[in-house]
Amino acid sequence: MSNAIEIEAKALVKKSDYEKIVALFRDYPSYSQTNYYIDDAKNLLRKEGIALRVREKGGLYEMTLKTPLSQGLLEKNCTWTKQKFSDFSDNGIFPDGDIKRFLTMLDIDVTALKIKASLTTERIDVPYEGGKLSIDENHYSGIVDYEIELEYNNEPEAERLLRDLLEKNGIPFVLNKKTKVSRALDALH
Repeated sequence: MSNAIEIEAKALVKKSDYEKIVALFRDYPSYSQTNYYIDDAKNLLRKEGIALRVREKGGLYEMTLKTPLSQGLLEKNCTWTKQKFSDFSDNGIFPDGDIKRFLTMLDIDVTALKIKASLTTERIDVPYEGGKLSIDENHYSGIVDYEIELEYNNEPEAERLLRDLLEKNGIPFVLNKKTKVSRALDALH
């Protein structure tokens, strides 16, 4: 189990603008990951501002719980085996551990939680100006979108660096506050 604070700035861009950024960082490899977003039938987690997902990347599974802070998000992470993922996705068995305890403390019925949506990302990660730039092509519910994210140690600087990168490449900067989980779940309706 690990905890982290995630601070990032994000922008959704057109495919042609995404391709410009990919071309700038063509020496960096891409990889694929799939996020499985979890909530109950009444979207209780979402209403509380909590995001819960399992990410599969390279045959490894990690559950992440994100809760809002005054700046950024608190992330709680734990590794799952493929069997734990199968037990949860096929049979609704939520594994024991810190995330289960945390959700239970919030009076969330973990037996009601299920995978509601998935989103697959082709990602390129680049060390950038002391932070991490992620260049994403996202696929969910028949939709494809393109997002550029910059993780940094403070939000205003993350936004400034991302704005500068995009604008110096002729790409309009529009800060995106809508998370991948929100976009994937909204696409279901």
